[in-house]
Amino acid sequence: MLQCTQQGDALTVHLCGEIDHCAAEGLRNEIEMQIVRQNAKRLILDFSQVTFMDSSGIALILRAQQRMQLLDGSLVVCNVPQQARRVLDAAGIGRLVTIR
Repeated sequence: MLQCTQQGDALTVHLCGEIDHCAAEGLRNEIEMQIVRQNAKRLILDFSQVTFMDSSGIALILRAQQRMQLLDGSLVVCNVPQQARRVLDAAGIGRLVTIR
């Protein structure tokens, strides 16, 4: 599940619950639709309400990064809980994406 807020050209996507294989595709599609709909140049993925994440969350982040690069935009991932942070750190995602 997700909620979106926009301020100027920045779109913040607040992700909630589990990001696993079952949820990731729907989330990816919704995020891409929101990027286009809001004409976002900056995307902020807020993970503060994520309760679980597996490698599907990595794919979601990388897909969002690719989308924003195509639009000459930027991506920031923020408020990542400990469990999800371990998944991101194990994959070395911090070398590819800004995580705050």
